[in-house]
Amino acid sequence: MVVLQLISSAGYYGAENMLVNLAVGLSKAGCRPIVGVFRDSRAQHLEVARHASQRGVPVEIVHCKGRWDGQAVARVRRLLQERDVTVLHTHGYKADVIGCAAAWPKRTALVATCHNWPDPRLSMRAYAVLDRLVLRLFDEVTAASEPVAVILRRWGMPRVQAMPNGVEMARFRDARPTLRHLMPAGCDRIVGFAGRMVPEKGGTTFLRCARKIVDARPATAFLLAGDGPCRQEWEALAAGLGLARNVVFAGVRDDMPGVYASLDMLVLPSFLEATPMCLLEALAASLPVVATRVGSVPDVVIPDVTGMLVEPGDADGLAAAVGRLLQDPDAGRRMALRGRAHVERRYSAESTAEGYAALYERAVSRRTGLYRTS
Repeated sequence: MVVLQLISSAGYYGAENMLVNLAVGLSKAGCRPIVGVFRDSRAQHLEVARHASQRGVPVEIVHCKGRWDGQAVARVRRLLQERDVTVLHTHGYKADVIGCAAAWPKRTALVATCHNWPDPRLSMRAYAVLDRLVLRLFDEVTAASEPVAVILRRWGMPRVQAMPNGVEMARFRDARPTLRHLMPAGCDRIVGFAGRMVPEKGGTTFLRCARKIVDARPATAFLLAGDGPCRQEWEALAAGLGLARNVVFAGVRDDMPGVYASLDMLVLPSFLEATPMCLLEALAASLPVVATRVGSVPDVVIPDVTGMLVEPGDADGLAAAVGRLLQDPDAGRRMALRGRAHVERRYSAESTAEGYAALYERAVSRRTGLYRTS
């Protein structure tokens, strides 16, 4: 079974990470994965292509002009034919629309994954409405978490199934720290954040929590790995809070196993999430975690069992949870070990790939049935 994973990317974040992990897992499950990435003439983000190539997955670059490009449709259609693709698996509205147009009415089975609920600010835009219509033509639609699936069903999407993200556990075992040299002299503990720097990730809450922690433990350092439109705002806030010495912005990293190995805990203070890859990866690295009670996070972070949960936007509660783990590192290590076992049972790349392989079989059967009855 040849499976083309198609995405239009703005960097290397959760969806891209999930896609590459899935492609690697599918190759071990007997499928032949290909990663297809749009090269947008406005902003060329090919990070996901680089990561896929580094992990041995074949890559195809699809040139595209803007949100809609008829030539891109023709290029994807030609790719489906030349590579004899069995299943086209799209990620995001642009891949959904162009991929559906390229495959229809061919025999290629269509599968889409919605990685998060659509931004309400986009709900009335033409391409968001078009995506809802296009998804009804797919053989299978999946969501990265049950809350996202519930929203899609509410919108009338048929056959929506929640499929958890998967993490390749071996990548995070016994990794060496790679960021210690960036930290301020004299720091004894490092609290980290990893993700795209956008408002819904709660960076301001993280920094206000940092201010409270530093007041009590001046030798604590805070590291933010990632980039995004809020980076300058968060850097200014850190400076305004008097945290210039204690906070390091490390930018986008290609060495995430080493990043997690550099930390003493990971904090994810988001306001919106599906099933965040950074939490799965941190727990795969046996790292204590503190996160907010949003999306499917409570399925990953079981309070006082696999980590600690607080309410979104609660800087005081976040500081209390972080302070507790700093004061009692043994408790954090016990939670982290239980968290790793939990992720290995429910969120491994292998189990996710097996689930998708079965879903692809259903999609192919449904597509074949449509042709037999037409």
